[in-house]
Amino acid sequence: MCDICVMNKVKDKMLSRRGFLGTAAAAGAGAALLPASPVAAAAHGTGFADLTHTLHPGFPTFFGEPQFKADQLFNFANDGFNLFNLTVNEHTGTHVDAPLHFSADGASVDEIPLGQLIAPLCVVNIAARAAEDADTQLTPDDLEAWIAANGDIPENACVAMHSGWAAKVDGEGYRNFDGTAMHFPGFHVEAVQMLMESTGAMSIAVDTLSLDFGPSPDFATHYAWLPSGRFGIECLAGLDALPAAGATIIVGAPKHRGGSGGPARIFAMM
Repeated sequence: MCDICVMNKVKDKMLSRRGFLGTAAAAGAGAALLPASPVAAAAHGTGFADLTHTLHPGFPTFFGEPQFKADQLFNFANDGFNLFNLTVNEHTGTHVDAPLHFSADGASVDEIPLGQLIAPLCVVNIAARAAEDADTQLTPDDLEAWIAANGDIPENACVAMHSGWAAKVDGEGYRNFDGTAMHFPGFHVEAVQMLMESTGAMSIAVDTLSLDFGPSPDFATHYAWLPSGRFGIECLAGLDALPAAGATIIVGAPKHRGGSGGPARIFAMM
């Protein structure tokens, strides 16, 4: 398609969008007279928390090499619009691990049921221990302590490990690589086995680079959890702003066919 054709199509879409927004604004004014939805009411009363790190070329990765690139193909000064071509590894930044990531025929990221992407959020805080021991793991004892304080883990829950690691994301301490292995917290395999056997939790989440702790030799947690049909979330931000119980997580998972995961926009509603 020629450059002028592209520009004309962009202008047409902009004009159409302006007309739509004008109509939508009038409709919105009328809608304001209607009762608010439960979701809108809840959001208005307590708000949202962003759990997503901003992705950029220097974002730390499990393998240590850059896994995100944005090439600008058009810019506003010369072309009248901006457009970037993105190159990204599925498991970069705040992202989802689909069952397919660690199984031969598990569900791909586009096949994760929508109902599992909106879930009660249980935040298990091990930050004090992680500050003393980078290789600490979330254990069944941590889950039992959470249950004793907050009640049973809800059906379909997302159980998130808050280790305080999100604060390290802009430095070498996030990977914490000593030349031989990385050092950061994760879920102990016995903790995920407890979740699978005793609860209806469908996802787990961490504020580190992996569901397994940094020096894991065998990805035991990945291999136990993901092939069961459940999914994981890695590199969460903002868990320190959330209560242990009572929030709802919303996972804006990508939907590319056959994907083993992908960067996601994730937030919590309180």
